[in-house]
Amino acid sequence: MARLLDKAKIPYSLVPYVVDESDLGAQHIADQLDEDINQVFKTLVLTGDRTKFFVCVIPGNMEVDLKKAAKVSGNKKAEMLHMKDLLPTTGYIRGGCSPIGMKKSFPTFFHSSCLNYDYIYVSAGQRGLQLKINPQQLVDYVRASVADITAAQ
Repeated sequence: MARLLDKAKIPYSLVPYVVDESDLGAQHIADQLDEDINQVFKTLVLTGDRTKFFVCVIPGNMEVDLKKAAKVSGNKKAEMLHMKDLLPTTGYIRGGCSPIGMKKSFPTFFHSSCLNYDYIYVSAGQRGLQLKINPQQLVDYVRASVADITAAQ
């Protein structure tokens, strides 16, 4: 993943944190990094009834709205990918899924709030390591769209 960003000449920082196997949530990571939970994004993989797999990257304290996600991805219905299918589909495990460097390139959608920040954090592809990166550069690099894909809070 880092090699891909280096090759593309995109600046980033790799930021380690202490993994808690009993708490793989984004709030734990935000607390470890002493950062705003709204800047710590989680990468979710979904399946649609028309397009098969797609990726949603949303703030760690939010939930994906399946109807909104389905609509922006060109599906009528969407659901979360089953945990057992995450590694074979993406090459990543739960708690270490990055929007960069998946086995295949899937349509990707970032929550629109990402552009409110100079930097955000996403998984660097393994538990215990986050990627600090400019959100616009990340969105451009993975050829993502930006949309409101979360449930109302």
